[in-house]
Amino acid sequence: MAIPTEPVMVVVDGRYELAEGGRWVDGRYVYVDILSGRLFELRDDASPVPRQLAALDVPLGAVAPVYERPRAWIAAVGTGIALLTTDGALEWLDRPEDRTPVPSRMNDGVADPAGRFWAGSMAYDGTPGAGSLYRTDPDGTVVRALDGLTIPNGPAFTADGTTMYLADTAAGTVLRCHVDPVSGGLSAPTTFARLREAEGSPDGMTVDEEGCLWVAMWGAGAIRRYHPDGRLLRTLTVPAPHPTSVCLPPGDNRLLVTTARHGVKNPTAASGAVLSIPVPAGGTAACSWRGR
Repeated sequence: MAIPTEPVMVVVDGRYELAEGGRWVDGRYVYVDILSGRLFELRDDASPVPRQLAALDVPLGAVAPVYERPRAWIAAVGTGIALLTTDGALEWLDRPEDRTPVPSRMNDGVADPAGRFWAGSMAYDGTPGAGSLYRTDPDGTVVRALDGLTIPNGPAFTADGTTMYLADTAAGTVLRCHVDPVSGGLSAPTTFARLREAEGSPDGMTVDEEGCLWVAMWGAGAIRRYHPDGRLLRTLTVPAPHPTSVCLPPGDNRLLVTTARHGVKNPTAASGAVLSIPVPAGGTAACSWRGR
């Protein structure tokens, strides 16, 4: 049963086509507008105004901070993985989606507690099974970790880094894998949650300090919280049909949500926005990629 979440605050109004990838990094909220290739930060002050950090000429799926390089990012961008420097230049590590049979782009991504960066890819036309999940190791090697996906989103990791959740939005499933803490190798995925079409499609995710999984439900105007055993604990409504990512700043008891205008016929200020919702749960700051 969905629980009305009042008050829901529109922190940044609906100016983005496809806001995504919200993360808490060094006391600030960082997110992207995928299709326009832009990266933003939002400082936590009385009158928050987003600051644009980068504008690229290719889609920008997500970023993670680079360890001990405060203004550098590793990015799921265009057709691959690159380092994004302070002057907005891209240093490519690999472009694996240049080698796929259908036009594709990178999508959501995140660093895990061991310092690896994980990011998914998808075909522009949503070709079933054309998406993959890539792992970028600290030495800069990019490895295809899973294939046969359609629109991978997440992933999200438990605090010890040994469990990964991954949404396949088009398939309506949330997968779970064991992660080898040393090699980053994955066990065979199992189905953690399977959603009916009427329930919406799982999109961005995060794990809270209690080990519970929060999932943005594209098409349903809702956020779900799951117990690690798979039980649905709570469903929150949001005033936008397409929530895309969820972030729980540490020690804050609020949920930050990005949303999309993409595919919305009559968008309001809450579509393509950043929302803030009070919740009785805390999260953790984003992990860094511990590479060169």
